[in-house]
Amino acid sequence: MSQLPAALQLSAEDVKMLLACQVHLGTRNCTAGMKEYVYKRRDDGFHVIDIRKTWEKLVLAARVIVAVENAADVCVVAVQGTGTPYAQRAVLKFARHTGVQAIAGRFTPGTFTNYIQAKYTEPRLLIVTDTLKDHQPLTEASYCNMPVIAFVDTDSSLRGVDIAIPCNNKGKYSIALMYWLLSREVLRLRDSISRAQPWDVMVDMFVYPDQEELEKQEAAQEAQAAAVEPAFTSNVQPTDWNEDESGMWDPAVTTGGITPGGPADAWDGEGESNYE
Repeated sequence: MSQLPAALQLSAEDVKMLLACQVHLGTRNCTAGMKEYVYKRRDDGFHVIDIRKTWEKLVLAARVIVAVENAADVCVVAVQGTGTPYAQRAVLKFARHTGVQAIAGRFTPGTFTNYIQAKYTEPRLLIVTDTLKDHQPLTEASYCNMPVIAFVDTDSSLRGVDIAIPCNNKGKYSIALMYWLLSREVLRLRDSISRAQPWDVMVDMFVYPDQEELEKQEAAQEAQAAAVEPAFTSNVQPTDWNEDESGMWDPAVTTGGITPGGPADAWDGEGESNYE
Protein backbone atom coordinates (compact mmCIF):
# COMPACT_ATOMS: atom_id res chain seq x y z
CA MET A 1 0.00 0.00 0.00
CA SER A 2 3.02 2.30 -0.19
CA GLN A 3 1.95 3.48 -3.66
CA LEU A 4 -1.02 5.37 -2.17
CA PRO A 5 -0.80 8.50 -0.04
CA ALA A 6 -1.80 8.36 3.60
CA ALA A 7 -5.28 9.79 2.90
CA LEU A 8 -6.07 6.94 0.50
CA GLN A 9 -4.86 4.07 2.67
CA LEU A 10 -7.19 1.21 3.49
CA SER A 11 -8.65 1.67 6.97
CA ALA A 12 -9.39 -1.06 9.48
CA GLU A 13 -13.15 -0.45 9.25
CA ASP A 14 -13.08 -0.90 5.48
CA VAL A 15 -11.15 -4.14 5.90
CA LYS A 16 -13.82 -5.45 8.28
CA MET A 17 -16.58 -4.60 5.81
CA LEU A 18 -14.70 -6.21 2.92
CA LEU A 19 -14.22 -9.43 4.87
CA ALA A 20 -17.78 -9.45 6.24
CA CYS A 21 -19.26 -9.11 2.73
CA GLN A 22 -16.88 -11.80 1.37
CA VAL A 23 -15.38 -9.51 -1.24
CA HIS A 24 -12.17 -11.52 -1.07
CA LEU A 25 -13.85 -14.85 -1.85
CA GLY A 26 -13.36 -15.89 -5.46
CA THR A 27 -14.34 -18.98 -7.42
CA ARG A 28 -12.74 -22.37 -7.98
CA ASN A 29 -11.51 -21.34 -11.43
CA CYS A 30 -8.84 -18.74 -12.12
CA THR A 31 -7.92 -17.25 -15.49
CA ALA A 32 -4.37 -16.42 -16.49
CA GLY A 33 -4.88 -12.67 -16.15
CA MET A 34 -6.33 -12.93 -12.63
CA LYS A 35 -3.47 -14.88 -11.10
CA GLU A 36 -1.67 -11.74 -9.98
CA TYR A 37 -4.68 -10.69 -7.89
CA VAL A 38 -5.02 -14.03 -6.06
CA TYR A 39 -3.54 -14.23 -2.58
CA LYS A 40 -3.85 -17.98 -2.12
CA ARG A 41 -6.08 -20.97 -2.75
CA ARG A 42 -7.99 -22.58 0.09
CA ASP A 43 -8.22 -26.26 0.81
CA ASP A 44 -11.73 -26.44 -0.65
CA GLY A 45 -10.46 -25.08 -3.98
CA PHE A 46 -11.73 -21.50 -3.77
CA HIS A 47 -9.29 -18.72 -4.58
CA VAL A 48 -8.81 -15.83 -2.16
CA ILE A 49 -8.41 -12.35 -3.64
CA ASP A 50 -5.87 -9.94 -2.20
CA ILE A 51 -8.01 -7.08 -0.81
CA ARG A 52 -5.03 -4.72 -0.83
CA LYS A 53 -4.92 -4.90 -4.61
CA THR A 54 -8.70 -4.58 -4.69
CA TRP A 55 -8.48 -1.31 -2.78
CA GLU A 56 -5.65 0.01 -4.97
CA LYS A 57 -7.62 -0.61 -8.16
CA LEU A 58 -10.78 0.86 -6.64
CA VAL A 59 -8.97 4.10 -5.76
CA LEU A 60 -7.47 4.21 -9.25
CA ALA A 61 -10.92 3.76 -10.80
CA ALA A 62 -12.34 6.55 -8.62
CA ARG A 63 -9.58 8.93 -9.72
CA VAL A 64 -10.31 8.13 -13.37
CA ILE A 65 -14.03 8.76 -12.87
CA VAL A 66 -13.36 12.10 -11.20
CA ALA A 67 -11.06 13.08 -14.08
CA VAL A 68 -14.05 13.12 -16.44
CA GLU A 69 -15.33 16.71 -16.32
CA ASN A 70 -18.97 15.91 -17.05
CA ALA A 71 -20.30 13.11 -14.84
CA ALA A 72 -22.99 12.30 -17.42
CA ASP A 73 -20.24 11.15 -19.80
CA VAL A 74 -19.64 8.15 -17.55
CA CYS A 75 -21.93 5.14 -18.08
CA VAL A 76 -22.33 2.26 -15.64
CA VAL A 77 -23.93 -0.97 -16.88
CA ALA A 78 -25.47 -3.98 -15.14
CA VAL A 79 -27.17 -6.27 -17.66
CA GLN A 80 -29.64 -8.78 -16.24
CA GLY A 81 -28.53 -12.29 -16.99
CA THR A 82 -29.17 -15.64 -15.36
CA GLY A 83 -29.77 -15.57 -11.63
CA THR A 84 -30.90 -12.76 -9.36
CA PRO A 85 -29.96 -9.25 -10.55
CA TYR A 86 -28.08 -8.20 -7.43
CA ALA A 87 -26.12 -5.46 -9.21
CA GLN A 88 -29.03 -3.49 -10.65
CA ARG A 89 -30.00 -1.70 -7.43
CA ALA A 90 -26.34 -0.93 -6.66
CA VAL A 91 -25.84 0.52 -10.14
CA LEU A 92 -28.89 2.78 -9.84
CA LYS A 93 -27.80 4.01 -6.41
CA PHE A 94 -24.28 4.64 -7.68
CA ALA A 95 -25.66 6.68 -10.56
CA ARG A 96 -27.92 8.67 -8.22
CA HIS A 97 -25.11 9.70 -5.86
CA THR A 98 -22.40 10.35 -8.45
CA GLY A 99 -24.46 11.77 -11.32
CA VAL A 100 -23.42 9.24 -13.97
CA GLN A 101 -25.85 7.58 -16.36
CA ALA A 102 -26.93 4.01 -15.66
CA ILE A 103 -28.16 1.16 -17.84
CA ALA A 104 -29.68 -1.54 -15.63
CA GLY A 105 -31.64 -4.59 -16.72
CA ARG A 106 -31.49 -4.61 -20.53
CA PHE A 107 -28.90 -3.32 -22.94
CA THR A 108 -30.06 -2.73 -26.51
CA PRO A 109 -27.38 -3.73 -29.03
CA GLY A 110 -26.07 -0.70 -30.87
CA THR A 111 -26.51 1.75 -27.99
CA PHE A 112 -22.89 2.86 -28.38
CA THR A 113 -22.47 2.26 -32.12
CA ASN A 114 -25.79 2.82 -33.94
CA TYR A 115 -26.58 6.55 -33.96
CA ILE A 116 -30.04 5.93 -35.47
CA GLN A 117 -31.33 4.46 -32.23
CA ALA A 118 -33.37 6.63 -29.89
CA LYS A 119 -31.21 5.61 -26.90
CA TYR A 120 -27.93 6.20 -28.68
CA THR A 121 -25.27 7.60 -26.34
CA GLU A 122 -21.55 8.32 -26.56
CA PRO A 123 -20.01 8.02 -23.10
CA ARG A 124 -16.36 8.68 -22.51
CA LEU A 125 -15.97 6.02 -19.83
CA LEU A 126 -17.73 2.69 -19.25
CA ILE A 127 -18.11 0.79 -15.98
CA VAL A 128 -19.28 -2.83 -16.18
CA THR A 129 -20.23 -5.12 -13.33
CA ASP A 130 -19.50 -8.50 -14.88
CA THR A 131 -17.50 -9.06 -18.05
CA LEU A 132 -19.52 -12.20 -18.81
CA LYS A 133 -23.02 -10.73 -18.47
CA ASP A 134 -22.00 -7.33 -19.85
CA HIS A 135 -20.22 -8.70 -22.90
CA GLN A 136 -22.33 -6.69 -25.38
CA PRO A 137 -21.53 -3.20 -24.00
CA LEU A 138 -17.94 -4.34 -23.48
CA THR A 139 -17.67 -5.33 -27.13
CA GLU A 140 -19.21 -2.07 -28.36
CA ALA A 141 -16.85 -0.10 -26.13
CA SER A 142 -13.90 -1.75 -27.88
CA TYR A 143 -15.31 -0.58 -31.24
CA CYS A 144 -15.51 3.01 -29.95
CA ASN A 145 -12.07 2.96 -28.31
CA MET A 146 -13.75 3.66 -24.98
CA PRO A 147 -11.86 2.98 -21.71
CA VAL A 148 -13.51 0.37 -19.50
CA ILE A 149 -13.52 -0.16 -15.74
CA ALA A 150 -14.75 -3.61 -14.71
CA PHE A 151 -15.41 -5.55 -11.53
CA VAL A 152 -13.82 -8.92 -12.19
CA ASP A 153 -13.80 -12.23 -10.37
CA THR A 154 -11.12 -14.91 -10.51
CA ASP A 155 -12.88 -16.62 -13.44
CA SER A 156 -13.48 -13.41 -15.44
CA SER A 157 -11.82 -12.49 -18.71
CA LEU A 158 -9.80 -9.28 -18.88
CA ARG A 159 -10.18 -8.83 -22.62
CA GLY A 160 -11.14 -5.24 -23.41
CA VAL A 161 -10.77 -4.13 -19.78
CA ASP A 162 -8.47 -1.23 -18.95
CA ILE A 163 -8.88 -1.10 -15.17
CA ALA A 164 -9.82 -4.37 -13.45
CA ILE A 165 -11.11 -4.25 -9.86
CA PRO A 166 -10.71 -7.78 -8.46
CA CYS A 167 -13.62 -8.72 -6.19
CA ASN A 168 -16.51 -11.11 -5.75
CA ASN A 169 -18.93 -9.72 -8.35
CA LYS A 170 -21.53 -12.46 -7.83
CA GLY A 171 -22.39 -11.98 -4.16
CA LYS A 172 -25.38 -9.97 -3.00
CA TYR A 173 -23.53 -8.01 -0.34
CA SER A 174 -20.17 -7.97 -2.07
CA ILE A 175 -21.25 -6.09 -5.19
CA ALA A 176 -23.32 -3.68 -3.08
CA LEU A 177 -20.33 -2.85 -0.88
CA MET A 178 -18.01 -2.35 -3.86
CA TYR A 179 -20.34 0.17 -5.48
CA TRP A 180 -20.82 1.88 -2.11
CA LEU A 181 -17.07 2.20 -1.61
CA LEU A 182 -16.60 3.46 -5.16
CA SER A 183 -19.36 6.05 -4.69
CA ARG A 184 -17.87 7.23 -1.41
CA GLU A 185 -14.39 7.53 -2.88
CA VAL A 186 -15.65 9.50 -5.89
CA LEU A 187 -17.52 11.92 -3.64
CA ARG A 188 -14.49 12.31 -1.41
CA LEU A 189 -12.25 13.13 -4.35
CA ARG A 190 -14.82 15.70 -5.49
CA ASP A 191 -14.80 17.25 -1.98
CA SER A 192 -18.53 16.57 -1.70
CA ILE A 193 -18.06 14.73 1.58
CA SER A 194 -15.32 14.86 4.19
CA ARG A 195 -12.87 12.07 4.93
CA ALA A 196 -12.89 12.98 8.62
CA GLN A 197 -16.54 12.00 9.00
CA PRO A 198 -18.33 8.80 7.94
CA TRP A 199 -20.68 8.91 4.98
CA ASP A 200 -24.30 9.28 6.08
CA VAL A 201 -25.53 6.85 3.38
CA MET A 202 -25.70 3.27 4.62
CA VAL A 203 -24.49 0.26 2.67
CA ASP A 204 -27.96 -1.27 3.03
CA MET A 205 -29.29 1.19 0.46
CA PHE A 206 -27.15 -0.52 -2.21
CA VAL A 207 -28.22 -4.07 -1.30
CA TYR A 208 -30.76 -5.79 -3.54
CA PRO A 209 -33.88 -6.63 -1.49
CA ASP A 210 -35.27 -10.16 -1.67
CA GLN A 211 -38.92 -10.77 -2.45
CA GLU A 212 -39.46 -12.31 0.97
CA GLU A 213 -38.06 -9.21 2.66
CA LEU A 214 -40.36 -6.97 0.60
CA GLU A 215 -43.39 -9.06 1.57
CA LYS A 216 -42.42 -8.85 5.24
CA GLN A 217 -42.03 -5.07 5.01
CA GLU A 218 -45.42 -4.69 3.32
CA ALA A 219 -47.09 -6.89 5.95
CA ALA A 220 -45.50 -4.87 8.74
CA GLN A 221 -46.64 -1.60 7.19
CA GLU A 222 -50.20 -2.89 6.80
CA ALA A 223 -50.26 -4.07 10.41
CA GLN A 224 -48.94 -0.72 11.60
CA ALA A 225 -51.54 1.16 9.56
CA ALA A 226 -54.33 -1.04 10.94
CA ALA A 227 -53.17 -0.39 14.49
CA VAL A 228 -53.05 3.39 14.01
CA GLU A 229 -56.47 3.66 12.32
CA PRO A 230 -59.15 4.33 15.01
CA ALA A 231 -62.15 2.03 15.28
CA PHE A 232 -65.47 3.50 14.12
CA THR A 233 -67.98 3.90 16.95
CA SER A 234 -71.40 5.52 16.84
CA ASN A 235 -72.30 7.64 19.89
CA VAL A 236 -75.07 9.69 18.30
CA GLN A 237 -77.66 11.10 20.70
CA PRO A 238 -81.29 11.65 19.68
CA THR A 239 -80.89 15.44 19.74
CA ASP A 240 -77.97 15.16 17.25
CA TRP A 241 -80.50 14.14 14.64
CA ASN A 242 -82.75 17.14 15.44
CA GLU A 243 -85.13 14.99 17.44
CA ASP A 244 -86.39 15.40 20.99
CA GLU A 245 -86.72 12.63 23.52
CA SER A 246 -90.10 11.61 22.13
CA GLY A 247 -88.62 11.10 18.69
CA MET A 248 -90.35 14.08 17.09
CA TRP A 249 -88.41 16.58 15.00
CA ASP A 250 -87.72 19.81 16.88
CA PRO A 251 -86.91 22.84 14.67
CA ALA A 252 -85.44 24.70 17.62
CA VAL A 253 -82.53 22.26 17.71
CA THR A 254 -81.51 23.21 14.16
CA THR A 255 -82.22 26.93 14.32
CA GLY A 256 -80.90 27.48 17.81
CA GLY A 257 -84.24 28.59 19.25
CA ILE A 258 -85.26 30.70 16.23
CA THR A 259 -88.14 29.60 14.06
CA PRO A 260 -87.35 28.70 10.43
CA GLY A 261 -88.90 31.85 8.97
CA GLY A 262 -86.47 34.28 10.62
CA PRO A 263 -86.91 36.48 13.70
CA ALA A 264 -89.90 35.95 15.95
CA ASP A 265 -91.61 39.21 14.89
CA ALA A 266 -91.31 38.22 11.21
CA TRP A 267 -93.31 35.03 11.50
CA ASP A 268 -97.08 34.96 12.07
CA GLY A 269 -97.28 31.24 12.78
CA GLU A 270 -99.61 30.57 9.81
CA GLY A 271 -97.02 30.28 7.12
CA GLU A 272 -97.03 33.94 6.02
CA SER A 273 -94.22 36.41 6.51
CA ASN A 274 -94.76 39.88 8.00
CA TYR A 275 -92.11 41.35 5.66
CA GLU A 276 -93.37 43.16 2.59
